[in-house]
Amino acid sequence: MTPSLTTLLRDVQAGHRLTPDEGEFLMKTTGRDVFRVTAAADEVREKKVGDIVTYVRNQNLHVTNICKNLCGFCGFGKKATDPGAYCLELDAIRAGVRQAQERRVTEICFLSGVNPAFDLDSYTDLIAAVHEIAPEIHVHAFSPDEVAHAAKRSKLTTAEVLAALRDAGLGSLQGTAAEILIESVRKVICPRKVSGTEWARIIKEAHAMGIRTSSTIMYGSYESARDQVDHMDIIRQIQDETHGFTEFIPMSYIHTNTPLFTQGIARAGATGREDLLMIAVSRLFLDNFNNVQVSWGKLGLKMTQLALLCGGNDLAGTMFTDEVSVDAGAGDASYLDPAVMERMTADLGRTLRERTTLYDVV
Repeated sequence: MTPSLTTLLRDVQAGHRLTPDEGEFLMKTTGRDVFRVTAAADEVREKKVGDIVTYVRNQNLHVTNICKNLCGFCGFGKKATDPGAYCLELDAIRAGVRQAQERRVTEICFLSGVNPAFDLDSYTDLIAAVHEIAPEIHVHAFSPDEVAHAAKRSKLTTAEVLAALRDAGLGSLQGTAAEILIESVRKVICPRKVSGTEWARIIKEAHAMGIRTSSTIMYGSYESARDQVDHMDIIRQIQDETHGFTEFIPMSYIHTNTPLFTQGIARAGATGREDLLMIAVSRLFLDNFNNVQVSWGKLGLKMTQLALLCGGNDLAGTMFTDEVSVDAGAGDASYLDPAVMERMTADLGRTLRERTTLYDVV
């Protein structure tokens, strides 16, 4: 039996670890009780990481929109024969790296479709293209799905692929392609991606090899509140085992130009209530995480500022471009100036600080 909201929030603030049932109960909060949950999460955030809000100077480089998966929640991926399909040559990647260097970027993040033609060499060549120009820049790249694809194409194990990426200079692995780690949901929204079990296995393999990763959830499409919490429970169990996650990144489903929505399978994304509760409940549920990131490109700047009052402590990065969100229908997901971040955080009485990819404050 779930205790009263007052009792539950008091207990979790005192150190009680939420059960999935309790997490689901909080995720379904309505009315003024929403603000009680967000206030509790903000207090937990304050105790855990203080009043600093962090960000990284990063730049996304979009290599290709050709993708084997063509997930229903995505408006970015294309077949190689589709109009608008592209795959950049390495010279174009190098030009992007030079631009990043001029912008004093400390992290380059590769965002791409999972190109069926790519193998391990394709991915190591991308890392080399960065480091031959800017060896000081951290490469944060590639999902477990891309690792699995490279292994299959190159007839290697995923461990061998991870070792090769690490030795080539990969700084950290993206915890993307997670979406919702529940198979009944994945069969609908991303049936061609690795299974949730395989995603978790590759993530743990990376952590065991000293490769840190982010962790993500893509919410607001087809899944239930219980699916969301069960997803977080999987993430929490992995973190208990490996301590290899750097942060948790809730990503609100941008529905407008996606097949799931246009075909009537998914709803029109999360509501504002759900967005704020996702930040708050993830802060309360993931007691083994320090950092909960707010994805400003998904939420918009005003909702992002509110999310910093709900348990969030990180503003992701400058990005400079996010074609994935823009193609899905997000109108303002290209660049966030640190001066704007400063205005947002100072208005809340918080302190903005630049960080590295691995959360060392600069």
